[in-house]
Amino acid sequence: MARIAGINIPTNKRVIIALTYIHGIGRTTAVQIADKLGIDHKTRVQDLTDEEILRIRETIDEEYSVEGDLRRQTAMNIKRLMDLRSYRGLRHRAGLPVRGQRTHTNARTRKGKAKPIAGKKK
Repeated sequence: MARIAGINIPTNKRVIIALTYIHGIGRTTAVQIADKLGIDHKTRVQDLTDEEILRIRETIDEEYSVEGDLRRQTAMNIKRLMDLRSYRGLRHRAGLPVRGQRTHTNARTRKGKAKPIAGKKK
């Protein structure tokens, strides 16, 4: 099992798909990494040589912000908005949608399960 950026990537999947298991690397970035290193997109992780895995690991470490660093950076950005008391920061603090979505109905992902209100029926 190959370990890249602190994550055990699955060995039986194609390289492009396996790299997306790393937080901060999506399909597009995975394709860019494979193209840059000259790795065929159809190659499975188990078929990679140790040298290729090492090159992938080095490329990700040098050029991309992934996993813990990226999570920390995102958390710090949200904390900065909250400290500034900007509108977006207040929405984060209140646990409501941040990007202008309606909350009269919907928004259940951010607000949580609907709470019944007693005495509402007539």
